Amino acid sequence: MNGPHDMGGMHGMGPIPIEADESVFHSQWEAKVFAMSFATFCNYFPVDETRHASERMPPGDYLTSSYYERWLYALELLITEHNLVTPEEIEQRIAKLSQEEY
Repeated sequence: MNGPHDMGGMHGMGPIPIEADESVFHSQWEAKVFAMSFATFCNYFPVDETRHASERMPPGDYLTSSYYERWLYALELLITEHNLVTPEEIEQRIAKLSQEEY
């Protein structure tokens, strides 16, 4: 597969920023995405399927997304494709969480 995730040999992407003493998670939502993804991926989806799901992210989105945003994209894609939840259920939950934050 040749897409934005396959960056081997590409030029002009600039150096990879390396943070000194970088934490595993930069915010709480990343830890939650990791936990949900790990639990779901281990029980429902093989690693190759999860990798393929993140690689199906639109190229512009892929290149501007963080590591855990790609994990979230793959998780949402796979749980809807496998009929574990509907896209509407995801949107309803997002709306509910948004109201609770404010």
